[in-house]
Amino acid sequence: MVADGFDVRVDPAPAMRPVTTRGRAYDMTGSGGPGVIPLRPLAIGEILEGAIGTMRRHPGLVFGVSFVIVALTQLLGLLLLGTVFEDARTLPPLSAQPTPDEALAQLGASVRLLSLTMIVTIPSQTLLSGFLTVVVGKAVLGKPVKLDEVWSETRARLLPLFGLTVVYTVLVGVGVILFLVPGIWIGVLLALATPALVLERGTIGAAVTRSRLLVAGMWWRVFAVLAVALVLATVAGMVIQWPFDLLAGNGFGGAVLSTVGGTVAGAITQPFAALVTALVYLDQRMRKENMHHQLTRIAES
Repeated sequence: MVADGFDVRVDPAPAMRPVTTRGRAYDMTGSGGPGVIPLRPLAIGEILEGAIGTMRRHPGLVFGVSFVIVALTQLLGLLLLGTVFEDARTLPPLSAQPTPDEALAQLGASVRLLSLTMIVTIPSQTLLSGFLTVVVGKAVLGKPVKLDEVWSETRARLLPLFGLTVVYTVLVGVGVILFLVPGIWIGVLLALATPALVLERGTIGAAVTRSRLLVAGMWWRVFAVLAVALVLATVAGMVIQWPFDLLAGNGFGGAVLSTVGGTVAGAITQPFAALVTALVYLDQRMRKENMHHQLTRIAES
């Protein structure tokens, strides 16, 4: 994304001071823009609309790639869960007052299930987030979005992306273990590290620092946008998957049908959440670094 200018610091002197959106002082392109968002600091509704607009403008790319990634993840998860279910059948049922050995056996099965779920879902979500971040980077400028170009740029950042995911997961996990609130605080503080890593092409440490600086002083705003997106995605996912779960019975066949529902729901909701996060990153840069001035020049060139 070097050519798109996201790796350039704009107006570094006031970089960490929020700018106001009152009036139309920063409305560089009127109410619209060359791409999916106006090139100015955004309202929360405009961020959500920008995510939906990206999905509408590039449905084949967004939903197609998302469906493939989510389907492979669900299939692999289903196969791994099958082994867990087989192991679970060999466990004796818990008594009303389980012995320490029974409790440890059940705990071990639960830990294996959680570990397998994380091993399967975290890498796929990382890949999808990185891919869609590149899509957003082009879509906000109104540039053509081609699969081969997007994948080429995403592939170049895969190793740093996976490394960042490990760092993020560990830091948030430690915060959750210590107490839930620190985990949430760290999660939001570092939420913009992935788009920073992809669009600015920096190191993992630089991406973590960039997210912290961009969120600093505006934590509650970033939290509010991400929370709204999470609620919308969760509700939409439940509505989409509900008919599949309703028809699914017990046993492996029911798990297959539920997996199909999860694939359909995930292919729609996961892109929305990833796109919102990328747009929050761009919004924070426009607010704190006046990046919209440079993006306007690039879009008009």
